Amino acid sequence: MHSTVYYIGAFVLSVTLLQASSLETMVGLYGETIEVPCNNGASIAANLFVKWKYDKDDGTPGDLLIKKKDSASILATDGYQDRVNISESYGLLIAEANLGDQKTFTCMVVTESDVLTYPVSVLVHKKPAPPTITDKAEDLENGKLTTLGKCIAKDANPAANVTWLRNGKPLADDGKTIVITSTVEVDQETGLSTTASELRYTASREDMDAKFACSAQHSLGPDQESAAVSFSIHYPTEKVSLQVLSQGPLKEGDNVTLKCKGDGNPPPASYDFYIKGQKVTVESDTHTLVGVTRESTGEYKCSPVGDSAVVASENITVNFLDVSLSPSGTIVKKVGENVAVEVEKNASGDVTVTWTKDGENLEKQPRFDRLKYADSGSYACQFSMAGLTQRRSFTLVVEGVPVIKRLDKKRGDDGKHKVLICEAEGAPKPSVLWSINGTSEESPYVNGKIIHKIIMVPTANLTVSCTVSNDLGQDVKVINVSSLFKEEEKIMERQDQTDDSGDQAKLIVGIVVGLLLAALVVGLAYWIYMKKSKQGSWKTGEKEAGTSEESKKLEEKLEENNHKAEV
Repeated sequence: MHSTVYYIGAFVLSVTLLQASSLETMVGLYGETIEVPCNNGASIAANLFVKWKYDKDDGTPGDLLIKKKDSASILATDGYQDRVNISESYGLLIAEANLGDQKTFTCMVVTESDVLTYPVSVLVHKKPAPPTITDKAEDLENGKLTTLGKCIAKDANPAANVTWLRNGKPLADDGKTIVITSTVEVDQETGLSTTASELRYTASREDMDAKFACSAQHSLGPDQESAAVSFSIHYPTEKVSLQVLSQGPLKEGDNVTLKCKGDGNPPPASYDFYIKGQKVTVESDTHTLVGVTRESTGEYKCSPVGDSAVVASENITVNFLDVSLSPSGTIVKKVGENVAVEVEKNASGDVTVTWTKDGENLEKQPRFDRLKYADSGSYACQFSMAGLTQRRSFTLVVEGVPVIKRLDKKRGDDGKHKVLICEAEGAPKPSVLWSINGTSEESPYVNGKIIHKIIMVPTANLTVSCTVSNDLGQDVKVINVSSLFKEEEKIMERQDQTDDSGDQAKLIVGIVVGLLLAALVVGLAYWIYMKKSKQGSWKTGEKEAGTSEESKKLEEKLEENNHKAEV
């Protein structure tokens, strides 16, 4: 398989042939097959005679091969005998190129009138193997010039150039903090060159996480870079920090772990902890305080053993919460009495207080100025502060002699029975007793209140009593209950009376209407009479003798009729 042909000029590879005193120069790849062109690769007539030869190391010419028309003959008897051949374009093919092939090869073309020669100088180049860092230092001393390692770029031609990198940026030799020494060694058998570059470097704290690498540059490019390496930088402790490892706010009884950390590498192996003014030396970087109390609050310090000038401090606060609630336990009081609720708290910070009654939240602390049955219940007070929680509680029982608040009766919806209602208050829960039998119904006992109903069908007038009682006393009230049958008779009588009254009313209304009509007729007659009397006087011009007397009689008659109509 033929390799690609490379041409070089001014150290840059190209496909352009360089002319130097009619001598072409080309570059072939090490280990590949090189094709040396004849006549710059221009076409040559097929019937011409072509011969290839080369310059030996001693300066004498050596024959390689000839070609006549369609046949080619190998003339070489040395190492080229099995490695040379000719292409269709009369180029010289050299297999498995090595550095010994860096010679001048000449193509001779015989024409009818002349012999043309085309010499070509062949260079064989090889790209180095990827660079590697060897002899790496185990660690670096802060501020001290130390050999970091060697970068090796093997088997190249020409020799590779090596550059050192820190975090991807080239390092330059300054002769003081950075010293780079490069050497090139040639293999006597292959002639290939190996470049070795040694880096001596003055490390600092900032190099603790730095990545070092080296890059090899060659004419065949591109640049190749080694794997990056890191180094542990040794430097003394200049600063320490003190940490409290315990999670959350501290409270009495907790165990508290302190950790002292130095910034040196390696860090100090032991530390001095100063606990409330007392020094405690430990062979590690942690110290645990067991069962702290409120007296443990204060400033704590630490420093590396033997270097008290490097110190760190931290304040620790141990939270505490002392509370009390009065009353407590179970309190039994009479209805109407007073109970004073007192809360006391002593804490290291602000305390949140919440109240509940029978598990339900209350908006504020309860007050019991005049106890009611509804005040009975279980009260709880919770105190919270910085991870601390305490709970206090009491149970309040309000008692009282039962009192009947209402004794009432009503007819059932169907009108065939009566319902008696006895409503009472008292605690403990009072029992209800009726003086008669019947179907009873009792409401739930809530906040000292109970309602008891009894359903009955009274056949006669009765006086019924309701008695409520508990361990503290009793109350009795009575109510009159009439017979359902007698009530029905009374209802019928009322209906009959209502009918009679209706007839009488109709008769009276008729009489009144008749009287009104009669009065209206009399009035009309009087008006007509008066009108005629006046007209007669106007006609005769005489005095109306007796007119006043007649008018008076008519008015008296009208008033009499009106009076009767009103009755």
